[in-house]
This record gives sequence, C-alpha cells and structure tokens, in this order.
Amino acid sequence: MSATVLTALGPDWEGRMVEIVDRLPGVVVGRRCADLADLLAAASAGRGDVALVSGELRGLDRDALSHLTDHGVRVVGASREGAEDQERQLRQLGIPQHIHLGTPREELVEALTSADVTMAAIAGLALDLDESAAGEGPPSPIDEEAEDEQTPRPRDDAPGTVVAVWGPTGGPGRSTLAVNLASEVAASGTPALLVDLDTYGASVAQLLSVLDEAPGLAAAARASELGTLDLPSLARLAVEVAPGLRVLTGIPTASRWTEVRPAAIEQIIELARSLAAVVVLDCGFNIEDDEELSYDTLAPRRNATTLTALAESDELLLVGAADPIGLQRMVRAVQAVGQVRSPRPRPVVNRVRASSVGPDPRRRVAESLERFAGLDDVIFLPDDPVAADAGLLSGQTLVECAPESELRLAIGQVAALFTGRSPIRRPARRWLRRPRVARLPPMTSHPQGGA
Repeated sequence: MSATVLTALGPDWEGRMVEIVDRLPGVVVGRRCADLADLLAAASAGRGDVALVSGELRGLDRDALSHLTDHGVRVVGASREGAEDQERQLRQLGIPQHIHLGTPREELVEALTSADVTMAAIAGLALDLDESAAGEGPPSPIDEEAEDEQTPRPRDDAPGTVVAVWGPTGGPGRSTLAVNLASEVAASGTPALLVDLDTYGASVAQLLSVLDEAPGLAAAARASELGTLDLPSLARLAVEVAPGLRVLTGIPTASRWTEVRPAAIEQIIELARSLAAVVVLDCGFNIEDDEELSYDTLAPRRNATTLTALAESDELLLVGAADPIGLQRMVRAVQAVGQVRSPRPRPVVNRVRASSVGPDPRRRVAESLERFAGLDDVIFLPDDPVAADAGLLSGQTLVECAPESELRLAIGQVAALFTGRSPIRRPARRWLRRPRVARLPPMTSHPQGGA
C-alpha cells in the first residue's frame, strides 16, 4: 500500500526526516507544510493520505486533528530522539502512532502505510495513559498538591451511562430536571456527574450556588484541545457539591461558546464515563445544523456542542411543557431530533396541571403525544412551583430543600430508571458546603426628584 505524506515538523530537523521518509518504498512526500493552516488546507484539498506532525507545530490541538481525520488523512506523530515530553503530548491528543529520526526503516514503512487508524478507534487512549503517565512529564497547570489518595481512579466496572436532557425552546425545565436528576442519582448512592453543555444560557452554576468563577467546561475543553486533559484533571475541574455528585459548570457567558469544540466534548464525555456511573448532560435547545458552516469544518458551530452530546449519549430525555404551546413544540422537537444522531427519546412532560390542558391532564397529554408524535410511556412531572421556587431561591436541589415534595419524588422515579434503585424519601443530610454565588441585594425604593 502506498501513501502520500504531508509533513509539518520542526524546522531544524524536518529536512532530515523528509529525506528519510522520501526514500521509503511506497511512500512519497506530497507537501512540506509551513504551518498548521497550510497542513489543513492541503488535507482539505486531498493532497495527502498521512500527516506527519510534531509537537512543535504551533496551534496543533484536538480540533485540528479531527479536521484531518474528517478528510481521510491519518495522523502520525514525529519527534527527535529523546523528546519524551513531545511524544507524550501527541499521544494525549489522540495520536497513537509515533516515529522519530532513529526509528528502524521497517517500522517507518509500517507506520506510514498501515491500515487506517481513526481518532474514533483510539478514543479511549487517554484513559490508558492516565495511570502509566501519572508520574511522567511536567505537572498539569491545575494545582496538583492534592495528588494522593483523593485523586479518583478509573472505575473498574462498566463505563458510566450518559443521559442527555434536551428539549425545545421555551424553558420547559431542562436544567431543573438535569440538576435534580443528577442529585437523585447521587442520593441513591450512585456516583453522578452533571455537565452543563448549554451554549446559549448555562444555568447549572446559578441553580446550585456555585461560583461563576469555577473553571468548569471551558477549562476542560481548553485542556482537551492542548492534550493535557485526563481523568484526574477532569475530576479536579468538576466541583463536588454533595456526596457522590460532581458538577462541571458551563461557560459563564454565552459569548464564549467558541471555546467549546466537538472534539473536546467527545473526550470530556468519554472520560466522564470513567468518573461517574451516571453522567447527566444539560443540553441547549438548538440542534439546527448550519449547512453552510458544516461544509467549512474549520468554522466553529454553536450548536455542535449539543449535537455532539446527543450523538455520544446512551439515553435521551426529551423535556416539554404541559401546555398547548409546549406540546406543539415537543411534537416538532421529536421530528427534529429524529434527523440527527441520538438515542430514542424518552418523553418527559413537565408542569402537568389541569388548568393548562383541561381535566385529567395526564390522559390528555398522553393521547396527544401518541397521536401526533408516536410517543408512548410518557413520564409526567407535576406542577410544583413552591418546591421549584424554594430550590431556585436557596440554590439547593430538591433533595436538600423539598425532600417530600411531589416534584422531588417524581424526579426520583426518573432517576430509578438509570440506577435501578427506589428513590430515597428521607431528607438527605448535607455534608459539603459549596462556594456560594454572590446574590443581588434587595431592591430599595428611592424618592423621585430632588430632596
């Protein structure tokens, strides 16, 4: 099998590597790329089959590697002999094959002409490196003074279940359900991780009174792009707000959505499976894919975060509101989500009440969804504004502030679908004191006009 190689290496040793590669049987150097932009352009134009890159290539990150593999270009790492730090960095980015100037000729041919190895095929590579590389290389930029028995290890049992909570626009209660679902899972004794992936209006930090300055998703995505994200660093970024419940807060302002790329989300979700038994994803409402941008894979796409979350999840809770507008949006949402990669949705209708849909609201809602959307086994959440407002005001979950409320018990039944355990009715003792968000002072009236 022959291969056309695109090179993007360190300037002071690229010539020697190119000379070696160009003499290999079945291998030809198609282009020597000056920088990352040149490499991506050559890959997009179909100029090569293999990209030979080094850790010295400025701007090389997981998103760039995803671009290369999307265009059918296999990536092989290269470095000088003895450059272990660069080799480890490339492997953490997801490049499993690596050569250097002293690699034997036969191994060079095998690495450059072997069968295709895609990024998806080595998605779990970072997990394998966690233990072997724990004491190697430079320390993570995150404070590591507590790197001891408190550092979590990969779970020995099956990978965790990923549950995406998604629904149409209009505030049907996605975040409220996601937060309290994760809380119920943790209260049952099952480790849970809640990830806020809403790029339009992240609210999990506010709902749980976690400081806005918590690094959360943006820091995890940045570490993933740089190849430094592993299981211990993800655990340090995910704030523990209650026993067994970790939270990876969302982007603090919607304008920072460009910092979160699909390749990083994929790795975060993959690592999350080893950190918790149940991973709950709070997703944004919009799953529209901009066709013009989808052809330009270098351009960031705001909805790609939600689309990636749906594609990587095992279960999907589709949340809608129990009123005529909310149900109509839910029916259309079923059609829309059927056009993208996602699990079969479980319908969850929130704020069920007779005043908005008429007598016997559960029967009416169930009949409507079965008739117009083909949905059955609908999950109903009662309209319980007192409990919901109490949680919002105090920055607590329903387990903490309204343990006997109807809404809390209903969400506990939903959690039982993923834990296999009955919801706990007793109030959960609060063990941890989480950092509080600064609340606005009460408004005071001022006299109109002068004194």
